[in-house]
Amino acid sequence: MAVFTIVSDADARALLRHYDLGEFVALRGIAAGIENSNFFLTTTQGEYVLTVFEVLTAKQLPFYIELMHHLAQRDVPVPQPQTRLDGARLSTVLQKPAAIVNRLPGGYEPAPSLAHCALAGQTLAQAHLAAKDFNLSQPNLRGLAWWEQTAPVVLPYLTPALAELLSNTLAEQRAMALTPDYKTLPFGPAHCDLFRDNVLFAGTQTEPQMGGLIDFYFAGCDTWLFDVAVCVNDWCIDLATGIVKPAYATAWLSAYASLRPFTAAEHRLWPSILRAAALRFWISRLYDFYLPRSAQTLKPHDPTHFERVLQQRTVGLIPDLPKED
Repeated sequence: MAVFTIVSDADARALLRHYDLGEFVALRGIAAGIENSNFFLTTTQGEYVLTVFEVLTAKQLPFYIELMHHLAQRDVPVPQPQTRLDGARLSTVLQKPAAIVNRLPGGYEPAPSLAHCALAGQTLAQAHLAAKDFNLSQPNLRGLAWWEQTAPVVLPYLTPALAELLSNTLAEQRAMALTPDYKTLPFGPAHCDLFRDNVLFAGTQTEPQMGGLIDFYFAGCDTWLFDVAVCVNDWCIDLATGIVKPAYATAWLSAYASLRPFTAAEHRLWPSILRAAALRFWISRLYDFYLPRSAQTLKPHDPTHFERVLQQRTVGLIPDLPKED
């Protein structure tokens, strides 16, 4: 369980006095995540999730909280931040910022089918379009600037061949960001971390229903194509090898494009953006693996997974983006 801050029942009861969510019933830590402390919170009115933020600051958090509120108000299935009696949606627990959101139905699907992929792709497109008029802005904090800053920290841990792969890919991304095509890519609030464990499904394995998109705390303004690439690099691959499964990529990308067709510039930059998405998570996993933070119990993700994904996006199959009819 990645719990950095221990929240007691008494702490939860004190927090609930600032909300109209009923009386405290139970609090249980969630065995997931490496950035925040998360708890299932049960009250006499319903089921919620309490998040205590360990890295993000109170100054940064309004973007994430208000983005979820904005999307929920537009019927995108995301956690709805609960509003306090004083009108705020951000609280403090043990001198750290915190928020309560409603608990969505369903659970995550570790082995998604084509139907799961299509639902996820369609819902992400829905979220992108609904966020077009969101009036707050914050960069993707794990974007190119962070890669530039963090790469020198992790490079000493790599073999010469892997250090070359990382350095060459970073140079490619640096150059791409200066191109005219890149500057025209559709851009706006993006989830930036929509792995399969950040989507909940209700229904059955054969007939899934969308439960919702969760964990927006890596969200930021970025190209929407980067958001798509993050998903394809997780949802549509063989996990053991990082190789793309074409049918899964087609299901995911076609469902997304049915709501938001891809532009010509997106088609041209797609291979590089896929490598960008792989590089982002390779660097972050290298950092967490070799320079871990202390936690109650915390096992960093294996960085070699995204090493394989990046290698495959460099020399292997690149799935095609669907074209408009």
